Amino acid sequence: MKTYIILGGGGSFGVHTALYLLARADPKKVICVGRNPEKPEPFSLNVGKGDPRYAYHQIHIGYEPDRLFELFDAERPEVIISYAAQGEGAVSWKKSWRFFETNCVALVRMAEDLMQRKYLERFIQIGTSELYGSVDFAAKEETPLQPTSPYAASKAAFDMYLLSVSKVLKFPMNIIRPSNAYCPGQLLHRVIPKAVVCGLTGRRLPLQGGGRARKSYIHARDLARAIHLVSEKAPLGKVYNAGPPAPISIRDLVAKVAEGFKMPFDKLCEITGDRLGQDSQYWLDSSAIKQDVGWQPQISLEEGMQEMIAWGRKYIEFLKDYPTDYVLRA
Repeated sequence: MKTYIILGGGGSFGVHTALYLLARADPKKVICVGRNPEKPEPFSLNVGKGDPRYAYHQIHIGYEPDRLFELFDAERPEVIISYAAQGEGAVSWKKSWRFFETNCVALVRMAEDLMQRKYLERFIQIGTSELYGSVDFAAKEETPLQPTSPYAASKAAFDMYLLSVSKVLKFPMNIIRPSNAYCPGQLLHRVIPKAVVCGLTGRRLPLQGGGRARKSYIHARDLARAIHLVSEKAPLGKVYNAGPPAPISIRDLVAKVAEGFKMPFDKLCEITGDRLGQDSQYWLDSSAIKQDVGWQPQISLEEGMQEMIAWGRKYIEFLKDYPTDYVLRA
């Protein structure tokens, strides 16, 4: 029975990781830490409601490291999972320093202090497939990093730091670089939940560049399972990709949402200009995580889209007027 602390735990992936650990890991405690107050039910999914093993704390890791370490030292977590990041590559071309402030500097400061805590058994950093840049092959963990946005560069910097302190100072860490993930509760600037809300309200989804870009998608519950397996079985110090066998174009992805609604594709979308710095393809070779801990995705896109549509229908009265633009905040 372990205590898990999830940084970035107010986001949708943190929520699904908490749900998974509470259901499957027999934890002593699951504690989420986020910079914002806990989100309303359509996004928090009532995670941990009524469960004495769960808690949420609003702490900003960049500006309140003292409060963060008061929590760490009180709870003495064996496992810390970090989703904490400024996480939107498309907007990172302006105020890029904000991305390094959180994704690199704040996390390095935290990790250096964690090295003095003997209770920590494993730190799991959630990286990104964007580090490899646009590829025409399935990138392996040792594929040279070619970040093509300030966001990706800031994530690469912290990964490189972790690899160095793991090797030299024996910091107990793993890095998981997942493909794009999706799930019920995801904020509406992401393409799948935005497409679902458009399908339910009769609006048209702006499809950037016609959806030519190809990316790999997994359900956040599959990612949570990867995290749990790595936390239990993986050798320390290793990096793992976690994604599906093949990528899919954004157009075909959105077409699956349209199929889920049984509506024509062109009724759901309108073509717009491509975004700045759009990579043409993200694709991961995930054979290492399968070999070491037995992980591979289990939830098909078709099953996942039906789950997304059911979530949208349940909460549409709230979601229909919710903002769909990303706002960069400290």
